[in-house]
Amino acid sequence: MTPLPRCRPRSRPWRGSPELERGTRLAIDVGSVRVGVARSDPDGILAVPEATLTRDGRTIERIGDLVAEHGAVIVYVGLPLGLDGQVGAAGAAAEAFGADLARALDVPVRLVDERLSTVTAQRSLREAGRSTRESRGYVDQAAAVVILEGALARERADGTRAGRGVTF
Repeated sequence: MTPLPRCRPRSRPWRGSPELERGTRLAIDVGSVRVGVARSDPDGILAVPEATLTRDGRTIERIGDLVAEHGAVIVYVGLPLGLDGQVGAAGAAAEAFGADLARALDVPVRLVDERLSTVTAQRSLREAGRSTRESRGYVDQAAAVVILEGALARERADGTRAGRGVTF
């Protein structure tokens, strides 16, 4: 039996960063009809689906309610970019939604690259045995989980917030 290679220990274990306060993080997958929401645990380790909201005049208010309910310290909004990294029509709509959200909330809102998050979410749901029709209500939440997992990985990797702050 071949021994497992030794892993090089990290110089220090990740215990957060002075820049990163403890608290729940929310992630939003913005669609034209629905908005998926995911949340983390207060330590920023796990991302779980939270809700699928119908996109209407109360969507931002309902997200604000979720921020208050979970004591969220930041909201990440998925920014769909093309494979070339450019912002298209869907990206511009997400930027506008993020700006509206930032105006309404008392916590930071950041835009994070969400390329292929919906595709990844759909694949995961298919692999779990859900049909496209069955997963319609869950795919937005699952995409938000993918977005949040990426943001949390960035926080753990270098101790900084993922993405860029929203300006309005």
